[in-house]
Amino acid sequence: MKSKSRIFVLIIFFVFLFLPIYWMINMSLRTNADILHTLALYPTDPTFANYIKIFTDSDWYSGYINAIIYVTINTLISLTVALPAAYAFSRYRFMGDTQVFFWLLTNRMAPAAVFLLPFFQLYTTVGLLDTHIAVALAHCLFNVPLAVWILEGFMSGIPREIDETAFIDGCTMPRFFITIFIPLIRAGIGVTAFFCFMFSWVELLFARTLTITNAKPISAVMTRTISATGLDWGLLAAAGVLTIVPGALVIWFVRNYMAKGFALGRV
Repeated sequence: MKSKSRIFVLIIFFVFLFLPIYWMINMSLRTNADILHTLALYPTDPTFANYIKIFTDSDWYSGYINAIIYVTINTLISLTVALPAAYAFSRYRFMGDTQVFFWLLTNRMAPAAVFLLPFFQLYTTVGLLDTHIAVALAHCLFNVPLAVWILEGFMSGIPREIDETAFIDGCTMPRFFITIFIPLIRAGIGVTAFFCFMFSWVELLFARTLTITNAKPISAVMTRTISATGLDWGLLAAAGVLTIVPGALVIWFVRNYMAKGFALGRV
């Protein structure tokens, strides 16, 4: 009896979990007039016009391309910077190490709006406004501290004897770090890459303010569905469905690392 009740609770949980996604798919297959006219549990006359518009209109599909570009750049930069930094915090003790570590986390805690104006003025001055690297670097302000914090927890779980043995055997630091140490924490790297990707993918404030046309991401393009006649619900729902796909793919590819990461790391 207890097993049946658990299954029932699990079913209810998944229904509430996937109901918004199903409803968004349902709306994406209907016209805006049909959505506003009647409430339907499923599309009686499904149409792919909303998806066709997204894949044929350069203003729409370029938003996905722009977002993927700067999100990938940000994830690579965040991991490249955070890996040696986390190793230093994990293996060495130096003056002010705890203060520096706490300062990194305070950047993650601060609202994005606090840094928006300085970034905008800086990028306008140096000519980086409306570029992919501008958004990628701005997101590093929040992703690098998070990456350092997560990776430091994984690295602290690796015995120091592995480092000492490798150095005694004549292994150089770069070779040890790349060929031995990084494979040992690949679960942590997978978890860190997932969080960096997802934050950069869904962030809107920086992405909308620091871009104009050339690097405008899909999250900013979706706000264009507002017009004098109201929201284009079908088109907005189709864009939302397509926005979920990259995140789902990332979860699929790092799912094994994420399971280990949540069990072993400080996530």
